Amino acid sequence: MSESPLLALPGAVKGDAPDGGVAAHYGAISAEQRRLVAGGTFVDLSHRDVVTISGPDRLSWLHSLTTQFLENLAPGVPTEVLLLTPQGRIEHGFSGIDDGQTFWAHTEPGAGPALVEFLDRMRFMLRVEVALASDEHAVIGLPELAWRIVPRSSLADLPAELGDPVGLWAWEALRIEAGRVRVGLDTDDRTIPNEAGLLGIAVHLDKGCYRGQETVARVHTLGRPPRRLVLLHLDGSVDHLPPHGAEVTLDGKQVGAIGTAARHHELGPIALALVKRNVDVGATLLADGVSAAQEALVDPEAGLHVRPVLS
Repeated sequence: MSESPLLALPGAVKGDAPDGGVAAHYGAISAEQRRLVAGGTFVDLSHRDVVTISGPDRLSWLHSLTTQFLENLAPGVPTEVLLLTPQGRIEHGFSGIDDGQTFWAHTEPGAGPALVEFLDRMRFMLRVEVALASDEHAVIGLPELAWRIVPRSSLADLPAELGDPVGLWAWEALRIEAGRVRVGLDTDDRTIPNEAGLLGIAVHLDKGCYRGQETVARVHTLGRPPRRLVLLHLDGSVDHLPPHGAEVTLDGKQVGAIGTAARHHELGPIALALVKRNVDVGATLLADGVSAAQEALVDPEAGLHVRPVLS
């Protein structure tokens, strides 16, 4: 996949891995976040992989494999989807939308080939075709964390239609504020959906069997996932953000790890982290040595509740 033509715009600063190939910002970081909140702009997410799933059996087939209720998905309705291991751990995550003939999905940079390979192995005799479409199509982000898949050839013309773009850092700050995880960055190979705030978002609780469902249902019913997702409000006096994978500690002991971090135009430096369930929700933690107050996104005591009121 080639670099985005939007990197040629004035002020563009290329992002770091895994977000290379698109602009991290265009020179006005806080102002770009405010523009994304206000509207009249877009974000270049063309480094993400695009996968197409076509054929008359596509939705019933995806419904049987994944965590989401897709059998009667109406055209034009975006959805979030997971594929789990037999033990209920997150193996693949993607966003998707159906147009009546094709289900269009996008996933993390570099994750598309493995997703296509997995889906191809599961086709059997069904009328389904799976293809990697990243060379021909690209993802763009829109205000309110919405997204669209467009022809890659149209990227250079989008500023005339949607306004000048803002960088990926603006998108990431608002995504982290909203508590939306990136699979593989805010999760690891042990993460179950209950820990990451994904029940009711990427996991439908009233559908039939799928791989890994037993673990998800047991933890949801009995409560107490092993870890829980938190939004960390970091000490703004420190001049660096904790890197991905950095230790989160309490009283000198590791209790979790950083997923992604960003500087928010109102909240200051923030990060998503998975921490042990039994960590006191009121405790101040250290993230890569930086003082961090917790905002609980997953209830440590029962089922999964996004942004609960905790006593």
